[in-house]
Amino acid sequence: MWRYSVCKISFAFLFSLSLLLIMYGIFFLKSDYSLIVDWEIIEINSVMVVMTLLFDWMSLMFMGFVMLISSLVIKYSEEYMEGDLNIYRFILLVLLFVLSMMFLIISPNLISILLGWDGLGLVSYCLVIYYQNSKSFNAGMLTALSNRVGDVALLMSIAWFFNFGSWNYVYWIWLGKSFELNIVGGLILLAAMTKSAQIPFSSWLPAAMAAPTPVSALVHSSTLVTAGVYLLVRFNNLIGMTFWCQLLLLLGGMTMFMAGMGANFEFDLKSIIAPSTLSQLGLMMSILAMGLPELAFFHLLTHALFKALLFMCAGVIIHVMGNSQDIRGMGGIITMLPLTSSCFHVSNMALCGMPFLAGFYSKDLILEMASLSNLNLVSFIFYFFSTGLTVSYSLRLVYYSMVGDNMGMSYSSVSDSGWIMYSGMIPLVFMSIFGGSLLMWMMFPSPSMICLPLYLKFLTLFVMLVGGFVGYEISKMKLLLALCSLKSYEMVMFLGSMWNMPYLSTQFVSFLPLELGGMLLKNYDHGWSEDFGGQNIYKSMKYYSVLIQWIQENSIKIYLVSFMVWLMILFMLF
Repeated sequence: MWRYSVCKISFAFLFSLSLLLIMYGIFFLKSDYSLIVDWEIIEINSVMVVMTLLFDWMSLMFMGFVMLISSLVIKYSEEYMEGDLNIYRFILLVLLFVLSMMFLIISPNLISILLGWDGLGLVSYCLVIYYQNSKSFNAGMLTALSNRVGDVALLMSIAWFFNFGSWNYVYWIWLGKSFELNIVGGLILLAAMTKSAQIPFSSWLPAAMAAPTPVSALVHSSTLVTAGVYLLVRFNNLIGMTFWCQLLLLLGGMTMFMAGMGANFEFDLKSIIAPSTLSQLGLMMSILAMGLPELAFFHLLTHALFKALLFMCAGVIIHVMGNSQDIRGMGGIITMLPLTSSCFHVSNMALCGMPFLAGFYSKDLILEMASLSNLNLVSFIFYFFSTGLTVSYSLRLVYYSMVGDNMGMSYSSVSDSGWIMYSGMIPLVFMSIFGGSLLMWMMFPSPSMICLPLYLKFLTLFVMLVGGFVGYEISKMKLLLALCSLKSYEMVMFLGSMWNMPYLSTQFVSFLPLELGGMLLKNYDHGWSEDFGGQNIYKSMKYYSVLIQWIQENSIKIYLVSFMVWLMILFMLF
């Protein structure tokens, strides 16, 4: 009984606190009010250790959304993790995850940001290896080591801030451009790219799918991967209009394109949704590089709503299909799970940018601002082609899993029966429908005029329709086998494996050091150094110890023989 009360207490606490924070965020937004709290923890010999907390509309709204989604995920976990003996440990890890994210959100000081940043990395490792098998351990190690690169960059930026006399970015954000600030901007950008899984650090995000599905819903919507985006939203003035902006625009566009192409060749349910998160993160990074942090933050909030719902629906499908994640064995789920399918379709359409759902307001605004901006052709193609790929893999996923006949075994007993899981999903359905418009009315009360020619205005809708048609066409198994799997297998493997990035970041990185280490072990540790080192010393000591032992056992004989030898030498000399 205690294990279920932990879920209920955590849900009630987080849900009530999230509503309070969202209301305060709306009040701070409308009042244009910010609050900075300096908490002096300790003072030793006139040296103060101060914890600075920043409360503005952005931090309060983001904290409210994180707590809201976390509370619904915990409510969902109460039934999803029902058979788990360690659900108490699981809930505590999720709460620690949320606490680390809170530290990151409200901290304008890089030291306290690092506290939340490292907390996210450590707890994410514990959650990824939660199922304790070899796949989970490998995925957890890849996740932890990839994020350590960003932690090192953050530590280096903290060390560089000694030049400015403060770690608080509020104090020096308006200092202007200088060489030192450019270096710090590059380090902050590197840290954000590792945490948000941009190229070339993208391989850890699909690997983190080894975590339980509620954790995936939390990680991919509002906590771990959004930390890098939020950091760059706060530090946007630092990297604005520099070389780092151009680099971020290119890498964000490449990440969008790569993830969209990879998802179209996946057959694992969670491995299709994971690259969609990667694609949306690339979109946020790209719009940040264009100098529009509020728009990136807007898409961050709307994306959190429908992506959490999408993972929850995928978890229900996996749960009732006997832990099978292969979409080729699904089909006809819409007749067996009508409520889950409805939620799944709402979140999928919001992801595609269906008009008047949550994703439409942010994605359409982003694409129109991209059309209005002075972009080059490559970035423009990245934006619109990736949007078409999003619709393509979403429709392909629906075609395989929802419609048609069941390709696997019979699931006659499958039904929408778990009301506890649905009580965590239904609020997100309404927020995925109404959340985008409400956030847009609050954040942009007087929108700027976007004046585009007719063909650019309808380009987004046209790209969506073409992407949907392509997704439907490549879903047909005969067409897929005839065109791709048999005739161009290398291309399919290259695109489906995210441009070989998992191999580059795992096998390639570990192969050369392991090969060199094996050669050194064989030739030196077990070879020459063994003969001249440990084994040689062992043999010499053994030989001399045997000799000394023989001498000691025959001491009288040895003494007499040596005495006779000395006498003979003396007689020969004299």
